[in-house]
This record gives sequence, structure tokens and C-alpha cells, in this order.
Amino acid sequence: MAGIGFELRKLLRSESYLGLLRAYTYASIISSGPWVFSILGLIITGILSLGVVLPNALITQFQVTVTYLIMSSLVLSGGLQLGFTRWVADTLFAKQREAVAPAFLGVLLVSTAVAGAIGWLVALLLFPRESNFFRVLLAGGLPLLCNIWIATVFLSGLKQYRAIVALYAGGYGLSVLLAFMLRPWKLEGLLAGFLGGQFLMWTAMMWLVLRNFPPTRPISLVCFGKGRMFPTLLLGGTLYNLGVWADKLVFWFTPQTSSAVIGPLRASTIYDLPVFLAYLCVIPGMGVFLVKFETDFVEWYDKFYTAVRAGGALQDIAGFHDRMQDTVREGIYQIIKVQAITLLALYTFVGPLFHAIGISDLYIPLFLVQAVAASFQVLLLAVLNVFFYLDRRREVVLITALLTVLNLALSVLSIHLGAEYFGYGFAVALLVTLLAGLLLVQRLFRRLEYQTFMLQG
Repeated sequence: MAGIGFELRKLLRSESYLGLLRAYTYASIISSGPWVFSILGLIITGILSLGVVLPNALITQFQVTVTYLIMSSLVLSGGLQLGFTRWVADTLFAKQREAVAPAFLGVLLVSTAVAGAIGWLVALLLFPRESNFFRVLLAGGLPLLCNIWIATVFLSGLKQYRAIVALYAGGYGLSVLLAFMLRPWKLEGLLAGFLGGQFLMWTAMMWLVLRNFPPTRPISLVCFGKGRMFPTLLLGGTLYNLGVWADKLVFWFTPQTSSAVIGPLRASTIYDLPVFLAYLCVIPGMGVFLVKFETDFVEWYDKFYTAVRAGGALQDIAGFHDRMQDTVREGIYQIIKVQAITLLALYTFVGPLFHAIGISDLYIPLFLVQAVAASFQVLLLAVLNVFFYLDRRREVVLITALLTVLNLALSVLSIHLGAEYFGYGFAVALLVTLLAGLLLVQRLFRRLEYQTFMLQG
């Protein structure tokens, strides 16, 4: 998200409450828009299909299939998102702009081939009883979503933030509309409509990318050469997405907490709904995260490294270092404060809110635990953001690996302890990982000046 701070600073310069509100609202929409639209899109499609797509189990099959496609595509493409984006940044820094478009197309080619092959194997081997059309949609949906995530991160690097939000709003709006129109074809119609909207969104993304980087060379796989993409980034991106989804996988594939939905795909009635609703509660925290880390932190980060490269005075470098460290502390504190207020409001009004939308009170305890866990995840993203800026890739791998192992192990333990402990595995795993990350950040800042000058040498 580097670069969005310039637009946020324009809003903050007004020195008015309205400017401040606009800045935080804008940041919240930019940072949370894609996943909010995806969650709302699935929910709205399910609601509009009630009474038309019968039996209702077909609607559940559609929502579960799309959820698995999203999860699988994020895990498969997570490493490539980070690795390729860093390669693009290095290539642009080396003033080799003409190499970007051929490499981007090459990445999409590899992503399509790998994810497509996996999708076809899964569709053919694990869904023998489903229709051929369903299997075609399943096999084609996986590479399509992988390519959407890669294009999304690439457009973020181009600072096309408003375009991303507009594309996700339009794409998921089209997915809902097409699924609504194709409802008479039941499960296949819903899935075809969803993927049709996603395909049109991806097409618009490709137009934006190629408009900014007109291809002048044939498709290239140069970024896959030895030493071109950092293995630590590839591993860190994969582990992060796997770590975030580990608890869901545990609940899905534990017989006592789940049920079969379609083919080998399972869902957890008690776990899934509160988990996805909880992610809507971190929108305020994401707005604060983006404002603090893409305005104040980036400003002092730039001043620190500019002074180092230009041979600035040691006193100035030390001052910039201290301000950068203070900004991280202040940003984390503000995220905690905003999320604490949000959680208190949820605790107060969750009962009437659930009654209004027709959700059972039985979901409330798990929802509140997951809302706390999602708040921890925002803080963890802030910590990871610091490591990415300071190019500490090994720490990213260590933190994401810790999250994956802890979430997997503690989620299994929570199931053995009983229903009252559901959700605590994810929350505790994030809390422990967050504390470990904060300790590593503190250690990093104590040694940053020394390591920076040693690297300069």
C-alpha cells in the first residue's frame, strides 16, 4: 500500500474534523473494500436465491464452493504476490520499466498453468458425481481468482487504490447480478454468475495494468530465474495465508464440528458465520493502520534512509530513527484504542443487532472471540508492515510460520476442550504471534542504525 499516504496527507492538511473524518473513511474503504465486498457479495447472493434455488442446500453448496476457491487461491498465490511485487519494485528502481509487462504476463501464465492443473485434478478426481459444467467452473475458477489477487497487488503497487475499490465493487456487483439472473440453473447458475463477474473484474484489471505498462516485448519468465524473486517472500506470503486459514480448515475437517456439503468439501455451521462477520468489525482499525503507517511512518522512514544514503549528520539520523520508532508505537496504540472502542460497542449492541438480522444468540460468544482475534490480526499486519518496509524478510517468515503452527495446534486443542473454547485457538495464536512480532520489532529498532550502516558498507 506504499504511496497512498500522499493522498491521505492532502485530506489531513485541512486541519478540520471533516478532513480527518474523510481521511480515515477513505483509508478504511481502501484497506477493507475488497474483502467487505466479497463477504457481502456471497451473503447477498445467498439471500436473493432463497425460494428460487431449491433445495436450499444448493445455496450452501455454492457459498462453500466459492469460500474454498477463495481460500485455495490465496494460499496458492500468496507467495507469488509478495515475490513478484518486490521484483517489480526492484526492476523499476533499476529503470527497466519495459521488462515489467512481459514479466507480469509471464507470471499470469505460470499461475494459470499451475492453478489450472491443480483445479482440473481436483475437479476430476474429487467431484466425480457433479456435473461436467460444475467441474469446468471449479477448474477455471481457481486460476481466475489467483490471477485476480496477483493483479490486485500489482495495481496496489501502481497506487491505483480508488480503481481497486471501484473494480471490486463493480465486480462483485456484477457477480451478484449475474448469479441472480442465472438462478434457474441452480448451483451451476450461481457459480457461473459469480465467476462471470470475477472474470469481467479481472479483464478490467488487465486493461489498467497494460495501460500503465504497454507490452513492447514477448511474454517473459525472467522473474522466475535464480535469485530474481526472494524465497523468503515466497514462503512468507504462503505461510501467512495458510496461517490465517488454518483454524477454518481444522473446524471444516473435524467430523464433530462440521458436515459434508458437496464432494469432499465440508463446512462448520457453528464456526463459519461468526468468523466471517467478525472481519467486518476491523474496518475502523484498518483505517487507522493505513493512516498512521502510510503517512507518519513513511515520512520518517524516507527521511531516515535518505539521510543515510546522502551522508547526513549522525544527530539527524538518530532523530529520524527515534521518530520512526515513536510512530510505530503510536500507530499500534491507536489501533488498540480504536478496536477496543469498536469491541465495547459490539459487546453492548451485538444482541439487538443479531436479532435484527435474524442470527441466533448462540453465535454471540464465538462472534465476540473472533472479533477480538480479528483485531489482533490488524495489529499483526501493522507489525508485518514494519518488517516489509525495513526489508526484514526472515522475521516475516518466522512470524508467519509461528502463526501457522500455533493456529493449527491451538485450534485442534480448542475442539478437544469443548464448544466453549471454540475460537480461542485462533485468538491465542494471533496474540502470541503478535507479542513475538512486537519483541522482534523492538529488537530491530535497537539495532537498526548499526545494521543499516553495516549494510551500507
